[in-house]
Amino acid sequence: MAVTRLQTVTRESAFTRLDFRAKLVIVALITVIAFLWESPIAGGLLTLAVIVSSLLVGVKRSYLTTLLKVMIPLYFFLLLSMGFFNVAQVKALTNKEVLTPLLTLPVNWLWVGGAQLSVEGTLYGLNIVFKTLTMILVIPLAMLTTDINNMIVALVQTKVPYKIVFVFSSTLRFFPLLFEELQSIVEAQRLRGLALEQMNPLQKVQVYGGVAVPLILGAMMKSQKLEVVLQSKAFSGSADRTYLHESVLGKADWVAISSFVGVFAIALLLYISLGVGKFAWLIYS
Repeated sequence: MAVTRLQTVTRESAFTRLDFRAKLVIVALITVIAFLWESPIAGGLLTLAVIVSSLLVGVKRSYLTTLLKVMIPLYFFLLLSMGFFNVAQVKALTNKEVLTPLLTLPVNWLWVGGAQLSVEGTLYGLNIVFKTLTMILVIPLAMLTTDINNMIVALVQTKVPYKIVFVFSSTLRFFPLLFEELQSIVEAQRLRGLALEQMNPLQKVQVYGGVAVPLILGAMMKSQKLEVVLQSKAFSGSADRTYLHESVLGKADWVAISSFVGVFAIALLLYISLGVGKFAWLIYS
């Protein structure tokens, strides 16, 4: 049986060896830039850069692919809702009184008859898609490239209360266990003749709904055992304790932090002075 762990990166890289605090700074700056930019072009380039960076540092392609597939319904909904209904905000961003129609629904349709899908609204929806994608995909850059023990020490040294750090680390350790238990339950059902590949989506939902009950009960039993163990060891939540691992900001960490702070400052300056990253950038200018 494979060792249960959250870290999925199997190869070393310069980014993997960075301190967790440096990675948190990088993730925070990228998230702020993604939140700031309104342009679908700039947002798309940033999302592409995050995806390429994730692959270069060793994040599994299957993880990224699965994440993208899961989010497709949400992004389809965002494109439609922004394209059809986000009229006032898009008009303010483009300084247009009338938006460019992309699709108009028949007037005789119930409730949505005559609704118009605009080009500008769709572009804004595409920007929202890239924003959320960047914010979601940037998480593996810090989480999946760092051992949990190093995360704990780094967060404690950042003066995060130890009780919060302990809850956070316990949650991260529980997720692989839950996925492993879910896989075991499904495999047990396969041995009893369950063929998920031959089922339609509705049948699969019913099967996984039945799996949820033993999975939740198992999680509750594990949490109760953890509570008993902590009480038996007189857990106080105090950060005044010894640590097996060390977390030290080295030269490479400070170089990475300084570089990304500089990139962030340049991006902010270009956004304010030249409009790079604003909605109309390279589209209406």
